Amino acid sequence: MLECFQRLPDPRDPRGVRHALASLLAGAAAAVLAGARSFTAIGERIADAPAQVMAVLGVRRDPLSRAWQPPDESTVRRLFEQIDTDALDEAVCSWLAGRAATTSASTDGRARRRAVAVDGKALRGAHHRGGEPLHLLAAFDHGSGLVLAQTDVDGKTNEITRFQPLLKRLDLDDRVVTADALHTRREHATFLIEQKRAHYVLIVKKNQPSLYAQVKRLSWKQIPVQHRERDRGHGREERRTLEVVTVTTGLPFPHAVQAMQIKRQVRDGSAGKWRTVTVYAITDLPAWQAPPSDLATWIRGHWSIENRLHYVRDVTYAEDHSQVRTGNAPRAMATLRNLAIGALRLTGVGNIAQAIRHISRDAARTLTVLDLT
Repeated sequence: MLECFQRLPDPRDPRGVRHALASLLAGAAAAVLAGARSFTAIGERIADAPAQVMAVLGVRRDPLSRAWQPPDESTVRRLFEQIDTDALDEAVCSWLAGRAATTSASTDGRARRRAVAVDGKALRGAHHRGGEPLHLLAAFDHGSGLVLAQTDVDGKTNEITRFQPLLKRLDLDDRVVTADALHTRREHATFLIEQKRAHYVLIVKKNQPSLYAQVKRLSWKQIPVQHRERDRGHGREERRTLEVVTVTTGLPFPHAVQAMQIKRQVRDGSAGKWRTVTVYAITDLPAWQAPPSDLATWIRGHWSIENRLHYVRDVTYAEDHSQVRTGNAPRAMATLRNLAIGALRLTGVGNIAQAIRHISRDAARTLTVLDLT
């Protein structure tokens, strides 16, 4: 981790710099891993760390008295306002990806293509000068639960224009990219298939009216249900069915060969009324390469990004209520949250909030999780 941070460009004026860049970033990462939500909390966490932790983090010592001189809140804040967030994201995602599993297996032990979800999230507490919330677009690995890449979506553009730049540096060879209807665009499909040698599973809605109409008109009533799932928990019950058909006449979309109809029936409580939502999707993978069980897993995996990443950042880290909003600081803090969540998932943690409480009781535990020992 320290080596990754040492390779980052330092945005500060070298005159008067007292704290090494890698030390500040490592200290901030350890503090966020222990639950810090603000620059004040980061400064307090570093200052309260025991001597052995400060030594590993590279905290500065007075050359004469040898007393520890941890950075204060303003030092951390000024760095994060100026730091190159593209470089920081690349360093963090590279570190996480290097420790992720190389394959993802299904529950029956059969190898399944790894899948990457592309999805955006607004940081409601942070705003551009125009007043709209800062928006981030991320590539999220279904199997490991790690963020593989992240970029910002400024107020003058939208997610569509950032889709290809986000995925440009990733190795997507033979992976399946999942995305919501916003990214069901011909240029994205062509980019994935012809440039990245990847595959896609894309949701189809009315923003592509011709495609939506053709998929919806398929003879779904004559197609049998090929996959069923049922979930129950937290007072909610959900049933999902999947129907798949090979479209021999072709769809008005590059490389699409299969269409899907997903029906979700949901009710709250045993006495509640069932609500049914029907969703359509397409893929370039033929039936012999993508059986219904795989398609259902990839679609469910895409929806899980909300629970496994966005929900954790919002609830555990109160991201939408964060008052960090100056310069590059909001995105940099989001990157450190991604790092903390990903590092914990790599250790096999299921309950992120519980793990953070455990780590917060002993600062030395952050060193093991971040591979700083």
